[in-house]
Amino acid sequence: MTASENLSKSQYELQVERVIETLYNDLPTLFEKDISYEIYTKDIYFQDPVNRFKWKFNYRIIFWTLRFHAQLFFTEIHFDLHDVSQLAEDIIKATWTVRGTLRVPWKASIFFNGDSTYKLTKDALIYNHLDTWDRKPGEILKQFFRKGSA
Repeated sequence: MTASENLSKSQYELQVERVIETLYNDLPTLFEKDISYEIYTKDIYFQDPVNRFKWKFNYRIIFWTLRFHAQLFFTEIHFDLHDVSQLAEDIIKATWTVRGTLRVPWKASIFFNGDSTYKLTKDALIYNHLDTWDRKPGEILKQFFRKGSA
């Protein structure tokens, strides 16, 4: 879809449905395979508690980095998607949990909940992605040093 900013209401609604469906399909497997980038603008802005950047190239790099580190540092890791819903005409929210077992002898576990808020253009493409977590990054890092359930 090109950025025409002339979508009819029904075209916009169909595109929003497509975005939601794409998120439902992509997010649960983001540690295993790449996501679909056609639902994002080229100047997508991303922010979470440790990262902040703009542009689709950087957005692609963050997802590559997540997959790379998941394979390197975890024996298992999961992105449990709980819900994706439209909060307003131009806002979609996803709620999720990340959980996994680190590749260390004491089998430390990582677990945290979060949500992703996506803002849409007039063409129903995501131009802003804001992640929040239920705990501070330092608290998540401390989980790396605790013995997990064996």
